Amino acid sequence: MQKPENPQPQSANQTIDKEAVQGDAKVAGISSDSTIQTHTESDSQPNLEYLLKEAEIKAAEHHDAWMRAKAEADNIRKRAQLDVANAHKFAIENFSTALLTVMDSLDAALAVENASLENYKSGVELTQKQLISAFEKFGITMIDPKGEKFDPHQHQAMCTVDSDLAPNTVVQVMQKGYKLHDRIMRPALVSVSKAQGT
Repeated sequence: MQKPENPQPQSANQTIDKEAVQGDAKVAGISSDSTIQTHTESDSQPNLEYLLKEAEIKAAEHHDAWMRAKAEADNIRKRAQLDVANAHKFAIENFSTALLTVMDSLDAALAVENASLENYKSGVELTQKQLISAFEKFGITMIDPKGEKFDPHQHQAMCTVDSDLAPNTVVQVMQKGYKLHDRIMRPALVSVSKAQGT
């Protein structure tokens, strides 16, 4: 006599097979409508906490970059201010060095005892040549306009005088002028010839 088959193991096997099939279907992307709907909803709504952390990290990076740029700009500004201050402070350093030889010549002339007037004169002339050489080296030129046409940009008329020279001609230079390259440092003080009949 055969024993009747137990239906419980078969139903258990059927249950396992059904779950396995559903699992395989999920792995393969084939599932029921409810599973697809849940999967789609989770993809369409990003994790807000993750997005917030990501935004905070980017904000921190941008703030750090801004702070570094600000510090660098401050350093550049301070260096520029220091350079300008040093430029003002030491602008005439080279010119001053050139004048030291002139001072040495004056000291040497004054140190001579019992020097004749002729020796003093030649010493002063030599010192003047050194000074003119230093001026020329740094673009300082003398304005000595005797006999030239009066130029109000370079000359300052102190008076007008009767003269055989053409009107508005510099008759006498009372004080020489100087200019640095094209800029007038001091105009020459001059007397100018009058126009005829005035």
